[in-house]
Amino acid sequence: MNRPLIGISAYLEGSARWGVWDLPATLLPAGYARLVRASGGLAAVLPPDDPDLAASVVARLDAVVIAGGPDVDPARYGADRHPRTGPPAPERDAWELALIGAALDSGTPVLGICRGMQLMNVAFGGTLVQHLDGHTNPLGAAGAFGEHVVTPVPGTRFASIVPEDSPVPTYHHQAVDRLAPGLVASAHAADGTVEAVESPGPKWVLGVQWHPEMGDDLRVMRALVAEAARG
Repeated sequence: MNRPLIGISAYLEGSARWGVWDLPATLLPAGYARLVRASGGLAAVLPPDDPDLAASVVARLDAVVIAGGPDVDPARYGADRHPRTGPPAPERDAWELALIGAALDSGTPVLGICRGMQLMNVAFGGTLVQHLDGHTNPLGAAGAFGEHVVTPVPGTRFASIVPEDSPVPTYHHQAVDRLAPGLVASAHAADGTVEAVESPGPKWVLGVQWHPEMGDDLRVMRALVAEAARG
């Protein structure tokens, strides 16, 4: 049986160290590929590229994952930069917005993870909260994931995949502010933060604010892979 090919967007870093090398590099935490593989798919890494090529790339894939990463440039949603918003990543913003647009145009299933969900909301016309506390880890330490419970919204696609309240690995300081037209919230944290969004139409479009690649729950990725296999 052929496994669906799942493209995952990646970081573009000016300097990365491994072995004797310190060079510019395309990076993606290994958990993403492990999650895709454990869910029955094949992973393909998609480094930032010319946005005009996004449609031809997506045409060769069975599904797209927009990975976590740096803060979305607030200029993308018409906001001034907050003092705690990170530096922009213009190549990623442009490339991933083009990937999302190409996936929507072609009906290719698309999953946004953390930054990916936030960028999905921006792509649909929404805005972001540029800083909030309490969604990294209990001590707020950099580079350490926290955990909290998300509650699904009954009747949504996400609730059909994960019907019960679930603890999730989390690390983010931004979130959905104004939910975009064309998306609905499909999970919330206890403080009301939107934790999942989706398109209510027939297209498979889902974003989650947490990091499933850092946990053991395969259900979200399995649902994406299963939809990709049907295509």
